[in-house]
Amino acid sequence: MIGIYCSDETHNAAHLVYYGLYALQHRGQESAGLAVNNHGAMELRKGLGLAGEVFRGEDFSNLPGNIAIGHVRYSTAGDGSVRSAQPLAANCRLGEIALAHNGNLVNADSLREMLTDEGIVFHTTSDSESILNLICQHGTRGIEAGIKNAMSLIKGAYVLVITIGDKLIGVRDPYGLHPLCIGKLANDLGYVLASETCALEALDAEFVRDVQPGEIVIIDKEGLKSVEPSRRCKKSLCVFELVYFARPDSIVDGVSVYEFRRRCGAMLAAQRNIEADMVMAVPDSGVPAAIGYAEASGIPYGEGLIKNKYMGRTFILPLQEMRDDAVRIKLATIRRNIEGKRLILIDDSIVRGTTLKRIVGHLRDAGAKEIHVCAASPEVKFSCYFGIDTPHREKLIAVQKTPQEICEYMGADSLTYLSEESLRQVCGQDLYCKACFDGNYPMEVPV
Repeated sequence: MIGIYCSDETHNAAHLVYYGLYALQHRGQESAGLAVNNHGAMELRKGLGLAGEVFRGEDFSNLPGNIAIGHVRYSTAGDGSVRSAQPLAANCRLGEIALAHNGNLVNADSLREMLTDEGIVFHTTSDSESILNLICQHGTRGIEAGIKNAMSLIKGAYVLVITIGDKLIGVRDPYGLHPLCIGKLANDLGYVLASETCALEALDAEFVRDVQPGEIVIIDKEGLKSVEPSRRCKKSLCVFELVYFARPDSIVDGVSVYEFRRRCGAMLAAQRNIEADMVMAVPDSGVPAAIGYAEASGIPYGEGLIKNKYMGRTFILPLQEMRDDAVRIKLATIRRNIEGKRLILIDDSIVRGTTLKRIVGHLRDAGAKEIHVCAASPEVKFSCYFGIDTPHREKLIAVQKTPQEICEYMGADSLTYLSEESLRQVCGQDLYCKACFDGNYPMEVPV
């Protein structure tokens, strides 16, 4: 998710958003969209697929406007149709408004019921539409009041980028469950709001700071204004952002994603001494942890799997059948590096276990002598309600099976998880939501 405000109206904000979405493509692959604000008038472009597919051949010079927002979708709520693609737009008393949302609301059903009872007609199944309607409904005293009132009613994880009138606005929920950062375009040409710092790098923008939990940031011709949280906020950044979701070159709330994963790998090596010939990774998110393991253990790091760079991330595909099909063509083995060797295979996490089962099978077929699977995070035993698409708890493999049973299911010689204590040491301060591992949710969730 990204928003651009160009202080010079001769610059094309839509073009910059397009490049930013490329950098953030790992955050969602189902649909892509952008909304351009031209003096308060909105123009939307969105479709199913990757950003490069949706906007192929798009002439952005035909989309004038110095403010634009963009979104790549990874659905955890709502259907997968183009109507639920974001940004969403509406007309309200304040004028035309467009909104993009990252996260998931835990009270989405009750909000929808309340708004429907008040005569609101919904056009999508997305919980993001409820946020948009609440802002419009309570915006009679201005956009800032509308957002504050909406924040008082919605519960869950949400990062928002909004444009209305002459403004670009960023919002982060009071727990800061997902990231949002502020960047400054070169030569004082304006500002960027982005889910990750990797998007700033793509736009040659300078990192300014992270948006704080509960904060509203308003950018217009007067510059950047911060609206402090109306209540006390306790940061609970989703640890899965660091474990898997964010790009390794991003800095999330001051933490290097690459370094975090590398340290998780080193802690794995400290937990258990495994005799092996090579440490290898499930690419790409497992690579930093595998490097950390190799450095700490002294066992050489090598490549055993080659990733098809034209394939997306299998975990965030919406259906299990799609994930299974994707694995077959996503990863190829390097037989010369594998045959006859004892391997330590590092992955970022084990959620369903089906992908690793297939990978272990491919490595066996390539002649691996032993395969010791290591997960650079603890057992995923609880569902996420905040925007990570883990299945219902009873379908999680760590709930269905013991570690020994999981090891046998995958066909591995051994299985090691990063312990919760090791993860706590890597995290340092208790500023993270680790509910998928320990069940301690930062707020009440549906039963």
